[in-house]
Amino acid sequence: MGCSQTLAGLVHDCAASMGGIVAAYVAPAEDVTAKTLTSGVISALTMATGKHFYKYTFPRNTGSLSSNATIDETTGANFWVSDLVLVFPKMETTKRVEIMALAQSGLVVVVVDANGKQWLLGYDAPVKASAGDGLTGTARADRNGYSITLQDNSLELPYEVSADMEALLPTVSQ
Repeated sequence: MGCSQTLAGLVHDCAASMGGIVAAYVAPAEDVTAKTLTSGVISALTMATGKHFYKYTFPRNTGSLSSNATIDETTGANFWVSDLVLVFPKMETTKRVEIMALAQSGLVVVVVDANGKQWLLGYDAPVKASAGDGLTGTARADRNGYSITLQDNSLELPYEVSADMEALLPTVSQ
């Protein structure tokens, strides 16, 4: 039985585009109870009662999201590996503890790129840490800090998210 595909073509886009990411929203996978996919876009993320996403920001030009296809006709493997690299300058206890928690958890992550688009990692299965480091650097101008790579293995490229991520953050009463 053959595979069914629908092609539509793409027209050259003359709009400006910028590389990089500006933020990541992270939640333990078990705290996200539903992901609503509407016309190929995540329109809603439902959280367990009292649970929320946590927002991570970092210096400009340090984080990245890359997605690469893994296709093997011999074995039938056909999936996408997306690597999210987050970099946090200055080694300190608060960051060390957070990096350790990220490294031990199954996660759902929404990445905001420099164009203002949001992308979901963890649709099929939880995102897991695949690499990380902590380093002091050698020279005075070297980076001192931590980095962690969070990896998503999915049947699809990351879905765009239209949901208001700020609404899924914790609220603090004054």
